[in-house]
Amino acid sequence: MDEWIVTDPVVLGGKPCIKGTRISVAFVLELLASGASRRDILHAYPHVTDAGLTAALAYAARTMNNEIVLDLKISA
Repeated sequence: MDEWIVTDPVVLGGKPCIKGTRISVAFVLELLASGASRRDILHAYPHVTDAGLTAALAYAARTMNNEIVLDLKISA
């Protein structure tokens, strides 16, 4: 984990969050997917820094790169 992304079982059930906030990496992705820009996010959540937002996106990218996809086709 890097210095900006933290997990704590008592905060949002342990979801990875931007340090010092309750803004999860997943929430950042949801905001971007809904059309919000970086500027929109930083304006709406002033406690999120640009560095924290960048770290959240980098964390998400690293997580997806480490994803394992299983093809469990079962033949009859």
